[in-house]
Amino acid sequence: MKYELIQLPYAPNALEPAISAETLSFHHGKHLAGYVNTLNSLIEGTEYAELPLEELVRKSEGAIFNNAGQLLNHNLYFTQFGPNKGGQPTGKLLDAIVAKWGSFEAFQQEFLTACTTLFGSGWAWLAAKADGELVITKEPNGSNPVVQGLRPLFGVDVWEHAYYLSYQNRRADHVKDLWAIVDWDVVASRY
Repeated sequence: MKYELIQLPYAPNALEPAISAETLSFHHGKHLAGYVNTLNSLIEGTEYAELPLEELVRKSEGAIFNNAGQLLNHNLYFTQFGPNKGGQPTGKLLDAIVAKWGSFEAFQQEFLTACTTLFGSGWAWLAAKADGELVITKEPNGSNPVVQGLRPLFGVDVWEHAYYLSYQNRRADHVKDLWAIVDWDVVASRY
């Protein structure tokens, strides 16, 4: 199996101002492309070469894990946004959020706290347990909730390359702006 760089389902400037075209160009076209190329070179001819991506993340370690995790994370990340989206989820996902946090706004605040208190680089995730209960996790570096047996639903990249060109050290402002581009239909389909 050879992993490929995903095609973005929107124009390079479609997510502005939350994610600038310049940031998207570097983040997708350089960072993610680098993870794809490195992963393919690391797994070529190994027992990992034919594994589906989530299984590869669960079973690998070291450089393979780092690159596979970042590929999985970014594939989920880039496909959860869209122009003219935002708002809040509906249906079962909203019901589960309200059941867990009391309101969508309370969930947003706790998620923001997870994003801003993760030390260094990594990801904050809304994930689901097997029984459907929602949790927020903070994953260091390239890790993903799948390593804990969870299903990742919505993730925010808090590595500086995801926001620094436009937001510098204002990680919280970036996260707050992301709410306007979340495609909750995509996130709900993962639930």
